[in-house]
Amino acid sequence: MITVISGSNRKSNKTLHFAKYAFEKLQKEAQDEVKFLDLSALEGNLIHETMYKDSNQPKLITEIQDTYFIPATKFWFFVPEYNGSYPGIVKLLLDSMSVREYQQSFADKKACITGIASGRAGNLRGMDHLAEVLNHLGIHVHPNKNPISSIFKVLSTEDNSVAEDAAETLHKQIAQLLAY
Repeated sequence: MITVISGSNRKSNKTLHFAKYAFEKLQKEAQDEVKFLDLSALEGNLIHETMYKDSNQPKLITEIQDTYFIPATKFWFFVPEYNGSYPGIVKLLLDSMSVREYQQSFADKKACITGIASGRAGNLRGMDHLAEVLNHLGIHVHPNKNPISSIFKVLSTEDNSVAEDAAETLHKQIAQLLAY
């Protein structure tokens, strides 16, 4: 199974459009099941006194782990640039899941990363930060981290559709993820 993660919990975020586009294309090309985890759709309180205990974690954390991480063999993270890195919600989620079923969630799995930014660097630094954390967890990160920059130039203002040049880099990354 492949899990595509839209890594922003902001409502109406632009990362979601790129992640959904890639998810829909990946579903058509992958022979494995593909699931979509939209962090902006999270409801409830992730921060809880039991979030770092291997038993009695908040139901939301265990459901995400059991549905999107444990059965997955590959991940595709879409991470916007927040303050020169990736969003804290992604780190919080990974940290909270690292205390229960650690090996089953992370060990020897594979990941691709796409950075999303309104600036010109496409979240290069954030993708490197996330890759380091994923490597520490035991996930192998594909070396082609795809920076999509100047997103307001590659998203249609009318329907948020992805422009051809950005779509082309996503199609290339789909092929790399499937072959990885």
